Amino acid sequence: MKIILNIILFFSAIFAFGNNNFNNYFIEKTMRFDFLLAGNYENTQVFLEQIKQEPYWGGSQVNLIDKFNYGSYKYLVYDLEENKLIYSRGFCSLFQEWQATDEAKKVKRGFYETIIFPFPKNKIRVEIQSRDRKNIFSKIFEIIIDPKDYFIKKENPKKYNYFKVVDSGNPATKVDIAFIPDGYSKNDMDKFKKDAERFSNYLFNCSPFKENKNKFNIWAIEAVSQESGIDIPGDSVWKNTVLNSSFYTFDSERYLTTFDIKTVRDIAANVPYDQIFILVNSEKYGGGGVYNYYSESSSDNIFAEYVICHEFGHSFAGLGDEYYDSQVSVVDYYDISVEPWEPNLTSLVNFGSKWKSMVSDGIPVPTPNDVKYINNIGAFEGGGYMSKGLYRPMKDCTMKSIKVDAFCPVCRKAIYDMIQFYTE
Repeated sequence: MKIILNIILFFSAIFAFGNNNFNNYFIEKTMRFDFLLAGNYENTQVFLEQIKQEPYWGGSQVNLIDKFNYGSYKYLVYDLEENKLIYSRGFCSLFQEWQATDEAKKVKRGFYETIIFPFPKNKIRVEIQSRDRKNIFSKIFEIIIDPKDYFIKKENPKKYNYFKVVDSGNPATKVDIAFIPDGYSKNDMDKFKKDAERFSNYLFNCSPFKENKNKFNIWAIEAVSQESGIDIPGDSVWKNTVLNSSFYTFDSERYLTTFDIKTVRDIAANVPYDQIFILVNSEKYGGGGVYNYYSESSSDNIFAEYVICHEFGHSFAGLGDEYYDSQVSVVDYYDISVEPWEPNLTSLVNFGSKWKSMVSDGIPVPTPNDVKYINNIGAFEGGGYMSKGLYRPMKDCTMKSIKVDAFCPVCRKAIYDMIQFYTE
């Protein structure tokens, strides 16, 4: 009972902190910390690149401490004098995905990364932690930052015109999404405006986003590329674009990403934002989504409406892929002896920490892949790129198949909980 009481008091203190202390510790600007994640399949190192002040803080001024514990990494910001945790978030990156590829067993690579938090008033200590395969976090980097340091870059970002696609009000109490184009030339800007409107409609055609549209702002930034189209290495197609996006990420044809996160953040800084969505001028099927990093989709493929919802599910709510019969570049991505952190996947090691309470009496766990249970929440084997050992909540879902407006109740709840966290 004493342990339970201590846990309750701990989380009560966390939420009380966010409610009362933003103005004590922060100003309404952003501190951006840029670094390299480097290493191979078994080693990770962090190298400082730069620290910047950006003009807006678009995030919550209430929920400053992460409560979800999602992500392959997390960063914690402490007030140095008081040694008090004042901000934290989990995140993923392309680096940890690359570490699960065969290439990572042969060579070492470095990936540019950025994290953001409200600009502090006083000296801080920033700690970056990495989650190992047993789900244990350990510190991989620490730095003390004085916000008065004159080496913190304060130049304004390169200016781009922008427009509001959805305007629901104060960024501090909304989920702010920055739409950034890639592969749209100067002559394509009218197309980008129409595409941004169309993709916004796609997102809000899908539950639970459509029921919560009034909790979102969508900004579209008119970043021009030198050429139209995008890189397709497998077809020897190379284009000069503002974000350097490309298909064939980690040699997976449909995986559409950019490694140029520095430019992505530089452009996004033109507006207050919580999430970044990259809209790529292409008809080819593809996309990508990385938790608290960005999501991305081609603009003109017939499955684009599905792609934005699926990929935004990754980047916004930390949802995992539920399919297991499609070719992917990663191998042994999950250790089934522990619970995966994603809210919609389970190894049944600690099913009570996932959606067990949502399973009706009489539904067997594991749940047979049988049409009899097609409309029931259970634990269906197959997910996270593995046919055995991992389980998903329902027989089908937008995180498994190409289906529009088909998130299962477990995924819908995870998305809704995240919306509430950003907007309370």
